[in-house]
Amino acid sequence: MKYALITGASRGIGKAIAVKLAKELQYNILLNFHSNIDAANATKELVEAENVHCELLQFDVSDTKMSENVLQDFRKNNPDAEIEIIVNNAGITRDGLFMWMKPEDWHSVINTSLNGFYNVTQPLLKDMLKRRYGRIINIVSLSGLKGNAGQVNYSAAKGALISATKALAKEIGKRKVTVNAVAPGFITSDMTADFDEKELKKMIPLNRFGEAEEVADLVSFLASKKASYITGEVININGGLYS
Repeated sequence: MKYALITGASRGIGKAIAVKLAKELQYNILLNFHSNIDAANATKELVEAENVHCELLQFDVSDTKMSENVLQDFRKNNPDAEIEIIVNNAGITRDGLFMWMKPEDWHSVINTSLNGFYNVTQPLLKDMLKRRYGRIINIVSLSGLKGNAGQVNYSAAKGALISATKALAKEIGKRKVTVNAVAPGFITSDMTADFDEKELKKMIPLNRFGEAEEVADLVSFLASKKASYITGEVININGGLYS
């Protein structure tokens, strides 16, 4: 059975990606979530409405041992499962001026986005390389490309993930495993719920926030065989804000 693993997939962009990969590419879904079991179950129902299997994997991607144990258990219990797609979507924000930033606000953001990429991708990579097929898609951010005041931690985490994307793409391209990053701008979600949309959209050439489904459309393309000659890229989806 072929699977796509999406981290942080109970809500928002992750949820939209899980449903889209089930619907368009007919992948069975491994849906990682941290704590919100009700949201995860609601997403599972939407995925399974597309006639594929969905398995919930509850773990904190920033915890190396926990991530490794859960992934190992899944592989042991499902020896025929082939994880062909990894979407590293889990991320958190702890915004504030760097001058006043507490150590836990720095480390928790870095650990989730950057170490989470390592903790999930590294244990699964060997199987992809053996099979000579795979898609690794990292959800980064406009902040990681241009920097954003009040988000030094988030910008650092996503900027590092962009560099990791490019380096890993060079390491494993010969094995037909691609690695790309998707950099959303302002997308309607829990993460942007407190933003002043009326003011911010004046900066955006398309004059609106994006939708999670639009990001999912791009991820679905990169996860498909149509994108087999695209690797090491960072693709912006931001309404022209950083073009």
